[in-house]
Amino acid sequence: MGIYKHILLAVDFDQAELMASRAYALANIFNAELSLIHVVDSMPIPDAGYGLDTVVDVDLTHEMIAASRKQLLGVAQKLGIPEDRLWVEMGSPKLEITRVAEENHIDLIVVGSHGRHGLALLLGSTSNGVLHHAQCDVLAVRLKDD
Repeated sequence: MGIYKHILLAVDFDQAELMASRAYALANIFNAELSLIHVVDSMPIPDAGYGLDTVVDVDLTHEMIAASRKQLLGVAQKLGIPEDRLWVEMGSPKLEITRVAEENHIDLIVVGSHGRHGLALLLGSTSNGVLHHAQCDVLAVRLKDD
């Protein structure tokens, strides 16, 4: 048995196959469970003055979560991960990823990183936020910039 028993892959669907292959390989090496999470970043919709902002926000949120769940299920099926180890959350990615990791006794979080520099680095990123908030190890998989 390895040092990691439960690995959480934070999927943002950008180069998901690369991240999934790395996380899957680690899970096999350590004989660990692999779980997936995707966080739909909350995006407030400004009031358009028509009084429909709440209805539009709820409908859009529901659609975004449903579409994300469908995509996450596709990744999970390719990796043979059961639905009870999938999370689609709404909110701040760094906070939701670390919350789910703590609640589910995750040993390692795998996130993607574009290796931002300059202003983008100062503004922060999900991987940087997870690294600084997580109570467990974090592996940042270097993603290729297009």
